[in-house]
Order: sequence, then structure tokens, then C-alpha cells
Amino acid sequence: MVPSEPSARRAAALHAAFPGTFDPVTLGHLDILERARRLFERITVMVASHHDKQQLFPLAERVELLERVTRGMDDVRVVALEGLLVQGCLDHGAGAIVRGIRSAGDLEYERQMALTNRALAPEVETVFLVPAAEHVHVSSTLVRQIARMGGDCSRFVPAAVEERLRERFPR
Repeated sequence: MVPSEPSARRAAALHAAFPGTFDPVTLGHLDILERARRLFERITVMVASHHDKQQLFPLAERVELLERVTRGMDDVRVVALEGLLVQGCLDHGAGAIVRGIRSAGDLEYERQMALTNRALAPEVETVFLVPAAEHVHVSSTLVRQIARMGGDCSRFVPAAVEERLRERFPR
């Protein structure tokens, strides 16, 4: 008979973090979130600021938008991430990090980050998910470019985000 795992480790294995800048949140992000919800009992969406990127929406607004588009998902919580991702995982009790992979370039970048995160917190595992074909080309950068140039982003973002983009960039 194999001894059972400690309950804290088991609970952490059922809880994943889904980090990103989400500037703005796209249908591709929501596709990855839905796939992660099938694998984990709880998901904490961790909204980060990236020191090398100039964000379109401030952190508080990105958190608010994610809270709006995940309303009704009782197994999803949205928080602002301050500091290192693995520390956020440990602070919130998440035993896994969910990352979306759209291309070979994403895979190489995410592989390096996963190895670094494993070195910092070996108890936190990284899981890669591939979005549905209709979302694989969508990125927040692309959405921001389309919005700035007056284009229609409705096929790429939730309605609440499209509304906010139209407020920010009237046509």
C-alpha cells in the first residue's frame, strides 16, 4: 500500500495559477483558462505588471476586466501579482502554473521560465496548454494595434474588453 500524500500537497496540486499581463484579456486567454478549469479544481488568475512593457490598461483596470469576464466562474479568483510568480503561487497555495503556448517561440521562452521557476520553487509545476486553432494567432499586442488603428477587435476579445477599447480608442 502506498502512503497517501499530505493534504496540503494534494490541495496545491488541485490549484493552479494562470499568470499574465492580460493587457487586454483576449478570447485566447479565456480559452486557456477554460482548458485549465477542466484540469484543476481552482484557478487563481494572477495579473502582473511587466517592467519591460508599457501597459495600455493600468493594473487595477486589468484586474477589474478579468473579474468581469470571469464572473460566474466560482472556481476562478483574480488577484494582482506583486513580485515573483513562484512566490505568488506559494502565497496563494497554487501547486501549478498554467501557460499558453501558441508557437515554437513561445515554447522556448516558456521552457526557460519553467526551468527557472522550478529552480526557485521545485514544488510548483508548470503545465503548458495549446489554445484552440481559432485563437492561436491572437495576442494582446495584436489587439492593441488593431484598436489603436480603429479596427474591430470584437472577434478577439470579450464584449467588456471591446467596449473598454472603444472608449479608449474611439473610431
